[in-house]
Amino acid sequence: MPINSFENYPMSWKPSVDKTRKPIYQAIAGQLEQDIIKGVLLPGTKLPPQRELADYLDLNLSTISKAFKVCELKGLLSATVGSGTFVSYDALSNAYLLEDIKPSHLIEMGATLPDNDSYEPLLLQLKDMLQETDYEKWFSYGRPGESLWQKDAAVKLMRRGGFKTTVDHILFANGGQNAIAAILASLCQPGDRIGVDHHTYPGLKTVAAMLSVQLVPIKSKNYEMSPTAFEYACKNDNIKGIYLIPDYHNPTACCMSVKNRERLAVIAKKYNQFIIEDATYHLHHERPMPAVASYAPEQVIYIASLSKSIAPGLRLAYVAAPSRFKEPISKALYNLNISVSPLLAELTARIIVSNQFEPLVENHREQAILRNRIANQYLENYTCLGMETGIFRWLLLPEKITGAEFETLAAQQGVQVYAAERFVVGNSCPDRAVRIAICAPKTIGELEQGLIILKRLLNDYL
Repeated sequence: MPINSFENYPMSWKPSVDKTRKPIYQAIAGQLEQDIIKGVLLPGTKLPPQRELADYLDLNLSTISKAFKVCELKGLLSATVGSGTFVSYDALSNAYLLEDIKPSHLIEMGATLPDNDSYEPLLLQLKDMLQETDYEKWFSYGRPGESLWQKDAAVKLMRRGGFKTTVDHILFANGGQNAIAAILASLCQPGDRIGVDHHTYPGLKTVAAMLSVQLVPIKSKNYEMSPTAFEYACKNDNIKGIYLIPDYHNPTACCMSVKNRERLAVIAKKYNQFIIEDATYHLHHERPMPAVASYAPEQVIYIASLSKSIAPGLRLAYVAAPSRFKEPISKALYNLNISVSPLLAELTARIIVSNQFEPLVENHREQAILRNRIANQYLENYTCLGMETGIFRWLLLPEKITGAEFETLAAQQGVQVYAAERFVVGNSCPDRAVRIAICAPKTIGELEQGLIILKRLLNDYL
């Protein structure tokens, strides 16, 4: 029997566990998960201290610890040294943003897509390739040793994005998401901890959950990861590295200052932390800002994805890996993919080397500027973070409504946007905000129609 009486004791969770079910820690973990799913335990709820819960259930402390750890690795709980264990704010949110089938009745302003009016150079180059006499080689396996000139193309693209590297560091991946999965799979073990912004790319969240890698939110200032908080996490939170999107941060649409990039790089070198630098949006700048990797090339794994700046259908990303990380990441990519598509790798390389990618990127940028101006007109009375060359915005909502509530209302009115709850990490409190992808609607008219609906909903809560 428990030593203390809990009859009138205020505990946030008093589970009833069938101790005949073995192992008991899994029964407790299962009960905890069900209570979160059913809404018995709400996001942000602080759970009882583990010793207190062990006493209440008349169990060993280690049993409770194992149960909490199971739920923590699933992303249901978030533990902070000195603060306790909380139900994660993102415990029930859906981080899988790209649905199997786009709902035909919704104006798409959720998925971050570039405009689709700028793809003609890709079409013309592809036609030329398929008319070559040895076209059949594009449909065979690709071998890394046969793609040296394609790596030159990767180096050229990265230099355009603000990072100078050499071909001996280049690896190919089937898109940025694939690169992130390979990096975490090769450099992390289950239970390892990675520092991230309070709101971060949902694709990282899904990969981390699959691999049982824990994401640790690191405090920010003005939507930039705080170097002081990063250093604190290095000392106290047992993290192995951090994940950053320095330019057009997803979802907050902000850009990191050059000073902050350098400070984070210095701290990574000091504590031997790796940095995953997601450069998906670097090319949206007319003039590139220096990459974080520029300041710590031996600590930073740099991912140059092409999905947002050229075309998502290419399913290609270039990875610049420091020498000590290159082999394990290369093996992970092989086990995940065998190889990338020779057809798409060759097509992309030709577009880059011939400089045809420049007008393609410029056309995307011009479309983004035009669409952002339209968004500014409709949302001028609201705080809508982002830059004129970005393809999405971070809309802060009135105090009376949460992001999740606004997402539901918008969908009911025919517009798909994504709430802050989909992006939040651990026990961080989500912003009252939604991400609006202004380049996703197929036409300017469709964009304006979506903005009219969103403005009407916002006015209802003024």
